[in-house]
Amino acid sequence: MIGLGYVGLPLAVEFGKVLPTVGFDINAKRISELRDGVDHTLEVEPELLAEASQLSFASDLEALKACNVYIVTVPTPIDASRRPDLTPLIRASETLGQVVGQGDVVIYESTVYPGATEEACIPVVERVSGLTYNRDFFAGYSPERINPGDKEHRVTTIMKVTSGSTPEAAAFVDALYRRVITAGTHLASSIAVAEAAKVIENTQRDVNIALINELAVIFNRLGIDTEEVLEAAGTKWNFLPFRPGLVGGHCIGVDPYYLTHRAQQVGYHPEMILAGRRLNDNMGAYVAGQLVKQMIKRRIHVEGARVLVMGLTFKENCPDLRNTRVVDIITELADYGVAVDVYDPQVNKDEAEAEYGIRPVQAPEAGAYDAMILAVAHREFKALGADGIRPWGKPEHVLYDLKYVLPKESVDLRL
Repeated sequence: MIGLGYVGLPLAVEFGKVLPTVGFDINAKRISELRDGVDHTLEVEPELLAEASQLSFASDLEALKACNVYIVTVPTPIDASRRPDLTPLIRASETLGQVVGQGDVVIYESTVYPGATEEACIPVVERVSGLTYNRDFFAGYSPERINPGDKEHRVTTIMKVTSGSTPEAAAFVDALYRRVITAGTHLASSIAVAEAAKVIENTQRDVNIALINELAVIFNRLGIDTEEVLEAAGTKWNFLPFRPGLVGGHCIGVDPYYLTHRAQQVGYHPEMILAGRRLNDNMGAYVAGQLVKQMIKRRIHVEGARVLVMGLTFKENCPDLRNTRVVDIITELADYGVAVDVYDPQVNKDEAEAEYGIRPVQAPEAGAYDAMILAVAHREFKALGADGIRPWGKPEHVLYDLKYVLPKESVDLRL
């Protein structure tokens, strides 16, 4: 298993229960922690790590040379221009090229655009190894479907899409995953089909959330509560239960750009997908603007005000900071001259500071804030309720609930 993040580690643990498995990561600190039974991503509990009796961890290539199946689970981010950044995949493919041998199978799980595995990754493996694709070694693609922080839908209980570079390789890959995936598998007809299936899963969610975000903006102008509208519409059996909000993370906020990049390569401009991305990318600025307007209505002086942002991760009950769009709110408020404190009991403070230059407070200061924004629906914030949050505010303050965590009557503003 090459890459031991939110995707690779849970899968390595499951394979390590039934087959000799090596978990490989270039981060030596990560390897040391896992050997001690600690997973800082909180995806795998210590007792589950202990159950994987055939799983070992390594950060040196020598440990991989005895393997005959290699599964790549490295990140696939975008660059500053929102173009696919295949650097981690290319480096992983170079690593594969140094260890892959005759008859081996390489399987990619990272989200990519259709065609990337065979056009961008496999040639690197061939070049470094000197082996020929589909003669000396074979490939598969089985896209990850991990939902960070979700303890109900785990790797084994989510159906797995599989594929292979030849019919025989496809059958092998499918049978391999059926060893550990209790929910079953779906064998796609080709690697490109499996790649496309993955990238549209998150694109579909992105477009649907963008629609609800746009509706929230419209209803706000009409003076209608968006949550009440969605609850009423949701009484119809086929209404989709999406909610407005920030769209970040390593999947929904990123994957659509992989598909649009590929579409533009073949001469098509994807209007709906890019429109959804623009809408969702602008929600942080919209939220900050709504808060500032409400503060002005309350005669709270904006410049020099103190605001507490509750939550920094990209989703609830998870320490994952990748591509969190909460930072958009913070940046926008800073432009208004607002001083922002961030409170998130789930995050690693050193990681937040290294990634975004933001040092979350240990605990909010009582009576200190002109406004509080509940940006992430962590269980700790739900447990506090409005009565536990309000004391952090000054006598005159605004409580803005982005996630519908609190009852409508207990807050001053909702998205």
